[in-house]
Amino acid sequence: MKWLHMVAFVLVIVGALNWLLLALTGWEIGSLFGGMSSTLSQIIYILVGLSAIYLIVMHRKECVHCMAGGSSKPM
Repeated sequence: MKWLHMVAFVLVIVGALNWLLLALTGWEIGSLFGGMSSTLSQIIYILVGLSAIYLIVMHRKECVHCMAGGSSKPM
């Protein structure tokens, strides 16, 4: 399931960078694919949203810092 986690992570990063670009420049990644009316853009945005939900649900299980006992390495 590591591949799923990595894909979800990359998609969430893409979504976050999209929000940054939108806030700073008014331009969004979806415009490359025809804007929000484009089916491809909608699929990408849906995948980004589903990835965020996946990471929210799985975070506690996969995060080394959130596991019981904290990090395995002392800081």
